[in-house]
Amino acid sequence: MTNLIRNLWTDESGASAAEYALILAIVGSAIALAAIGLGNAISTRMNKASTCIASTNSTAYNANCP
Repeated sequence: MTNLIRNLWTDESGASAAEYALILAIVGSAIALAAIGLGNAISTRMNKASTCIASTNSTAYNANCP
């Protein structure tokens, strides 16, 4: 019985799978956060471009447009 417990305690065959899963979770989270940030930046720029296009059709001057 003590040999069985000692063998289970020193067995490291599952450690690699757990480490790969942890790395995958960290990388996946980083990709998701980057995609959210990029999506927000694109949305902001598209709204700004839309505002600039709309302001060129009116007589009002928009200082935020080039």
